Amino acid sequence: MESRVVALSVPDAIKVTRNGEKIGFTNHDPNGMVDQIASPLRREVFNRSTSMMKSVFNDESDLEEGKLEKDTDKLIRGGKLVKIHNQAVLSGLAYCISSCSMILVNKFVLSSYDFDAGISLMVYQNLVSVVIVSFLSFWGIISTEPVRWRLIRSWLPVNFIFVGMLITSIFSLKYINVAMVTVLKNVTNVITALGEMYLFKKHHDRRVWAALFLMIISAICGGITDLSFHAVGYAWQIINCFLTASYSLTLRRVMDTAKQATKSGSLNEFSMVLLNNMLSLPLGILLIFAFNEVDYLINTPLLRMPTFWLVVTFSGLLGLAISFTSMWFLHQTGATTYSLVGSLNKIPLSITGILLFKVPTSFQNFTSIIFGLLAGVFFAKAKMLERTQSSTTAK
Repeated sequence: MESRVVALSVPDAIKVTRNGEKIGFTNHDPNGMVDQIASPLRREVFNRSTSMMKSVFNDESDLEEGKLEKDTDKLIRGGKLVKIHNQAVLSGLAYCISSCSMILVNKFVLSSYDFDAGISLMVYQNLVSVVIVSFLSFWGIISTEPVRWRLIRSWLPVNFIFVGMLITSIFSLKYINVAMVTVLKNVTNVITALGEMYLFKKHHDRRVWAALFLMIISAICGGITDLSFHAVGYAWQIINCFLTASYSLTLRRVMDTAKQATKSGSLNEFSMVLLNNMLSLPLGILLIFAFNEVDYLINTPLLRMPTFWLVVTFSGLLGLAISFTSMWFLHQTGATTYSLVGSLNKIPLSITGILLFKVPTSFQNFTSIIFGLLAGVFFAKAKMLERTQSSTTAK
């Protein structure tokens, strides 16, 4: 920002200086001097020389100003490109760090603390998000749509799936290591692609289907070679894949109805974050009683540990950070870059999860994990090419 201000102020200052010199020059009245010259020839010579000096000076100043303006435009354009590039890199790093940290912190809470109330964890994290988003909206830092009954009624189907998606993710993460969770999440892409084909009549090219096939193979091989295989955890993760795919497919249908239920006729990302987290609270509280987590919460000593509250509050902040950084990154780049970086992000996440939590693994299992993660990258690249071809055909 400072470089832009300096660049813009330079030509303005020079222009003022040049104009001052011009005014100083033209304020000298040549006619007074010419009147003192008796000869008409001398008067004509003096007038011509004066006009020539004026034109030469004007040309020099115009050339200097034109050159400076061109240089300034280059500086501004270069500054804009650097700024956009820096914003994209910064937003991408923020998104990767927040998404990786969220999964690792949740795994730490569920495994290292051995916290056995996943629904309560989800409710507390969503409560943190509601408080912060409401605070930012109250002070006008962000804009959110007012929550009305018509909007709630249209959004409830999506919210039920959203709550189920979060709970099954937490349940699976308790039993499965981080690396296998990331590989099994690729199954979501397969289910989503099939849903798009049957519900929206969308056809995918061979590269996409090849990537999806590789994902299925890697998930099967990863499960077979998983030394810490847990049937309950795998069951929760498969359910999570179906719910995650259903959420993305249902969201497309509900969005139009939800927009009509708002005052402005639109629904931004902040409103969706607030709406999802707010509506999840009463449903989550009901599920806490249904799964009998109340007795566990009363008896567990973890709720009397300040460090535990610090960690779970931090996890809630990370959950909200994912929403903000993903929107920021998506705005700075695009859907293709966003999906590609998200796929690449799983590779360091999986390796970090194996090292941090000392997951027992074999060469075969590690190879299947890397194979599955690379299949995810291949899928993102195939989708990027598919979008490019479809946009070219539409034009």
